[in-house]
Parts: sequence; structure tokens; C-alpha cells
Amino acid sequence: MSRTETRRVTQRQIAQLAGVSQATVSLVLNGRTGEGVRIPEETRERVQRVIEETNYVADPSARRLAGVDNRILGVFTYEPAFPTRSLDFYTPLLNGIEAGAEKLGSDLLLFTSTPVTNGRRRLFHERNRLRLADGVLLLGVEMDPSELARLVEEQFRVVAVGRRDTPAIPYVGIDYTAATAELVRRAIAMGHSRIFYLRIDSEGESVRDRFDGVRKGVVGTSAVLADRISDGGSLEADWAAVTNFEPTLLIAESPDVAEALHERAIEDGYSVPGDLSIITLASSPRLSPGDVNFTRLNPPRTELGERSVNLLARLLSDEDYPSESELRTLMPCPIVDGATLSAPTQEARA
Repeated sequence: MSRTETRRVTQRQIAQLAGVSQATVSLVLNGRTGEGVRIPEETRERVQRVIEETNYVADPSARRLAGVDNRILGVFTYEPAFPTRSLDFYTPLLNGIEAGAEKLGSDLLLFTSTPVTNGRRRLFHERNRLRLADGVLLLGVEMDPSELARLVEEQFRVVAVGRRDTPAIPYVGIDYTAATAELVRRAIAMGHSRIFYLRIDSEGESVRDRFDGVRKGVVGTSAVLADRISDGGSLEADWAAVTNFEPTLLIAESPDVAEALHERAIEDGYSVPGDLSIITLASSPRLSPGDVNFTRLNPPRTELGERSVNLLARLLSDEDYPSESELRTLMPCPIVDGATLSAPTQEARA
């Protein structure tokens, strides 16, 4: 069944296919049980089977009008949230989401049963449970634009955490472009003229925004920029590319890559930041007193999570629904001065 066909499926059609009344379908969808509500288990299973076969997804606003408001906020992550390599990204976000939900008196429901296709989780599938939540928060570096568009078409109450290109999808994001451009301009004003950028291989909007910021920071100057994709798995190859280019400034998108190359530079006798300045476009929440104090962007991810919850709550509100300009907003990204950016030495300039 195509997406258009799925969108047109109604409760009345479900009732016809299951051979029951529309009222029975509504009761099954809303999970109504108790005194005065007697639906044979066989009937309930038959209705549920038709719902799954047709990929029917209930309109959250209709459920709210019917009095179904469980004060449950769903959380869907396009990438697994708990592997070690994901903790730096997701932990502060989830902390903020939890704090926001607690203030609202709402519970969180983490959707984990979604199937994985080509290494990515699918939001819509035959056992879709999005209707269990009153609204859903979407997390992930990359999100499926077609799924986001479908959410908009079917008027789901959702908020994407992070800026999205998909028209009309509500989001709260971080203005990485402006902050990155500002940091690069600061470095160039100090005298840096050769810049090497190790970036992440991703088409996620936040990744592209940081790359745009690097390029905007260089535009209109005499600085020369080179870039290379790195996931941190080929340290020697990354370091060889850096030294071959001979930059005075190394930009590492990942804090882990910045830390590894900082150690490698020291091993080779480089002075940081005198011979080679290093900045990173993210900040690890696991910093300890002994860690390198990188000059860096410090994305306010905990605040991002909490503000995303607040926007979702307003989407669910009948009294405080956000204005058009409030549906898609960007938060400023602070810059930490750190200790790894300075004017290059005369030897480095040469």
C-alpha cells in the first residue's frame, strides 16, 4: 500500500474491513476497557489485525478531542541512543528531555521496536505504536525527509530535535553555522592562513551547517582551506593528511578526533597552540580536569532537549499554541575560548 493510500484509510474503512461498527474501532484504538465496555477478544484481535495490515495511524488531535490524553511523550531516535559512541551526543539531550517532562508532569515512552533498514531505524512500519503517545520527540543526526513529510501531512504532534530542511516540521535546533563561522574568523584574525578541516561523513543538517560555517568563515579572506572526512578510525592517515598540508590551524569536528590528533602532534614535537592550533566543533560531557582544554563550540544540548519538550507541550496545548515563528527556532551556540588557539609562531607562519 502506498503512502497516499495509507493516509486515506479511515476508521470507517477499518470498521468495514473488520465487520464491526466504527464505535468498536474507536474503542479498540483508544484502549477503552472497563464497565460498560465489552468487546470480545476475538473481535478486538480482528480489528487490531486490520489496523496493522492497513498501516492505519490514528490522528493524535482526534484522540485528544476524544478525551485520550495520557500525558505521555514519545521519544524516537533514528540511531541507537545507548552504545558508548552515542553517549556524548544523546546523554545531555536525554537529560534535558527528562527534566522538561518532569516539570510538565509527563512520562516518557522510548520507541525501541522499530525495524532497522539499511542501518537506519524506520519511523513508520506495520506495528507502528506512535499513537500510544500524545506527541513525539525525534532525535538523530540524520532523519528520513520522507518520514518527516508524512508526519506533517498526517498532522502528527512532533518536534524534531535539531534543525531540519523538511518544510513545516517543527524543530528546536542550534545555530552551528553562525558559531562556526565566528570561531574560524577569530582564528584568521589571529593570523592563521592555512586551515585543515577533519569533518564527519554525514548529510545530517547539523553536520552540513558546521561545514557551511567553516566555509563562510574563510570566504573573503586569503586563508586556504582543505578538508578531509574522518571517523577517527584512521589516525595515522588523518595525521599524514594534516602534516602534508602543513596547516597552522586544525579543525576537528569530533572532540575524540581532536584529542587523538592533539596527542599525536605532541608526540611529533609540535607545540600546541604555537606550531599548530587545534579547535573542535563540539564538546564532550565527560571532561575531567586532566583533559585538554580545547578551544571549542559548546552546544547547549541539555537546554536543547528541555526546550524541545516545551515546544511539544505547546503543540499539545489548546491555550498556548506556538506562533508560526516559534515552530522552527535556533538557539545560539556558545564558544569556549580554551587553550588550544593562539596566533601562530613565526616558524609556523613560514
